[in-house]
Amino acid sequence: MKIKYTLPKSMAILALIIAFASCEEDFNTIGVNIIGDENFQSEFTDSLSVIAYSRKLLPPQTNALPVYQLGVYNDPVYGKRTVNFLAQLTLDSPDPDFEIAPIADSVVLYIPYFSTEMTNNEVVTYDLDSVYGNTPININIYESNFFLRDFDPDTGFQEPQNYYANQRELFENFKGELIHSINDFTPSEEALVLNDSVSLIPGLRANLSKTFFQEKILDQNGSIQLINNNNFRDYFRGLYFEVESATDDGNLTIMNLEEANVTIYYTFQTEGTGIAAVPGDTIQRFNGEVQMNFNAISVNTYDNTIPADISEELANPNITDGEERLYVRGGDGIVSVIELFGPDLDEDGVADELEDLRNEEWLINEANLIFYVDTDRVTGGEQEPERLVIYDIKNSAFLADISLDITSNLEPVDALNVHLGRLKRGTDENGEFYKIRITNHVSNLINNDSTNVPLGLIVS
Repeated sequence: MKIKYTLPKSMAILALIIAFASCEEDFNTIGVNIIGDENFQSEFTDSLSVIAYSRKLLPPQTNALPVYQLGVYNDPVYGKRTVNFLAQLTLDSPDPDFEIAPIADSVVLYIPYFSTEMTNNEVVTYDLDSVYGNTPININIYESNFFLRDFDPDTGFQEPQNYYANQRELFENFKGELIHSINDFTPSEEALVLNDSVSLIPGLRANLSKTFFQEKILDQNGSIQLINNNNFRDYFRGLYFEVESATDDGNLTIMNLEEANVTIYYTFQTEGTGIAAVPGDTIQRFNGEVQMNFNAISVNTYDNTIPADISEELANPNITDGEERLYVRGGDGIVSVIELFGPDLDEDGVADELEDLRNEEWLINEANLIFYVDTDRVTGGEQEPERLVIYDIKNSAFLADISLDITSNLEPVDALNVHLGRLKRGTDENGEFYKIRITNHVSNLINNDSTNVPLGLIVS
């Protein structure tokens, strides 16, 4: 069964080309890949400037994300990354009643993967699209004593509390009891068969410590700690997942937390069943369960070992002339910075080349950037990111082109492909280049006096 690698990926980009197609009387162009029109004459010039270089991002916020990761992955370009995970749990039904003398029978953790179900001749199989790598790792699951807050006390509890990718040491200082260890863990695409009639989609499933959850949950029957989820989150502050790999390789998973849970299966007595009617009779017990969900605050932490040569390039980029090779990586990542139209030598607040274009009143038919994949360093195929995103790096905002893309209502893989073109692949299915159209952005710079902000390029 094929595993699709669809995590936020990394990519080394070799070159950058900008192409303009102007509707001025003298149809001027910059670079290559000109959008022509038989009503105009074309004339080439390479006199306009595009400067691009890469740099390391500040540690990103990693709570309030749509999805979370767990695992170890060794990228052939960017080196080893270790991703740990901290999560609060909530009671599916607050203030539970465990009746009399509840005793834990089993405690099961289940975190499904994102997958597609396929049926062939009544045989159900799964195609995973959330797993990266297949080398075993170890997972240790601890109780967390760190309280994840909803609001930041430094703002008088007026702003949301943010947590960041570089806070591993902080969270590990609050590790509590080791609840469970999973050794030599490798994700499987096989369904989890519980019995002849019940199976679950592929995922991480483990039996946790009955003793821990007996004391932590069942023995608190009727207590104020379980009466609502605010109290519960303060009392039981969550689970901390710590991963390790004995080698540089491993596996990394995007988790489907919407369907994840910890379920305590237990037995209990009811009123009137606690005393045997006849000495020697078995006291009747009943089955119950209580479920805890992963629908509160979660946080990822990243530890990266970037190769020395890339680290040096990121620390000391040539911001005057730009770099020939650009780097982009998702997660706790790397951004490429793109500056259009060169310096402002006359110090009037506008790049000199942009000022010339404004004076000439260019009308832009198309402007695009082309980024070529460095095929000497990047392993081609499914692990290549399908899309790059360009944005206003100063204001952390999308460009005007994104709101005007007529493909925005298509399925995610095809949406916004006019503005943010998908990876162009060769006949061998390896990536060759990305073409990103910034026509409206450039038109606004020239004709509407918009601010010429630096652009950022990241992995989608």
